[in-house]
Amino acid sequence: MKLGLQLGYWGAQPPADVPELLRAAEDSGFDSVFTAESWGSDTYTPLAWWGASTTTLRLGTAVSQLSARPPTTLAMAALTLDHLSGGRHIIGLGVSGPQVVEGWYGQPFAKPLARTREYVRVVREVLAREGAVVSDGPHYPLPLREGAGVTGLGKPLKPIVHPLRADIPIWLGAEGPKNVAQTAEIADGWLAIFYTPRLQGMYDEWLDEGFARPGARRSRADFEIAATVQCVITDDVPAAIDRYRPSTALYVGGMGAAEKNFHADLYCRMGYADVVEDIGKLFRAGRKAEAVAAVPDEMVRETMLVGTADEVRDQIKVWEAAGVTTLMVTAKDVETVRQLGALV
Repeated sequence: MKLGLQLGYWGAQPPADVPELLRAAEDSGFDSVFTAESWGSDTYTPLAWWGASTTTLRLGTAVSQLSARPPTTLAMAALTLDHLSGGRHIIGLGVSGPQVVEGWYGQPFAKPLARTREYVRVVREVLAREGAVVSDGPHYPLPLREGAGVTGLGKPLKPIVHPLRADIPIWLGAEGPKNVAQTAEIADGWLAIFYTPRLQGMYDEWLDEGFARPGARRSRADFEIAATVQCVITDDVPAAIDRYRPSTALYVGGMGAAEKNFHADLYCRMGYADVVEDIGKLFRAGRKAEAVAAVPDEMVRETMLVGTADEVRDQIKVWEAAGVTTLMVTAKDVETVRQLGALV
């Protein structure tokens, strides 16, 4: 079991304590640190800025949104950061959702599975630098040959910079069965959000489907499962659950449309369908306090590490037994980071 520190994306302002958290994580034997993006801070700028002060932590994005940049742009950032960090980069990618993709990036959301497959293929071709990168599309055609304003003068190119590593690991954020199966087929790792060891059997079925496909890149033996988890070491478990209850309500009720919310779908698979429907209705009606209050304790707790140090140690063993190879923790203070390092 390895430990990763999930710094996430910023709120209204950048967090002030990241340098201290990173020092504590590196000193405590953490393996990696990750940044995220939604529609505010991006993934690569903070990762490079803060990562410059580290020497051993792997530097990952969890996740960079596909629609935020073409695959060649993502590959340029990745090969650049991998050089600057001495080969410590992990590419973490995800599709986000239609509200963000179409509302913020102005891109169509259709066919997320096919777009992901094509995106990953183009990124790998850039990093391999075996020849000019050409893609027949349909989502990321290179060179661009048709469309309004296209000159037809596009030329197949390969990167000027020689990659430090042609096989920078690519991990994919995935929540549904088809997406997780494709992740096991084409990626080097799975970035699992709202993971619960209780559903290990279901996850294994999805993953095994991908591993069994012809040409699958990895097997279970060398595939990473990195699960994001909030961690609070405390004697006051109810207070810790209350602290994260609003976040659960936000993702279930506010991070997606009524017609399509992947986080809500995931919690429905976990057995909370009736509660998810109530939270969504309340959240969309602007009754956010009631939506938060409707989230039951167990819905928050089963995706957390929470309790005394001994209790958290026992919980970590359960997650490890369920196949998780990296706990990507969202610890909020230096002391928790140090305690986790000691526990693992």
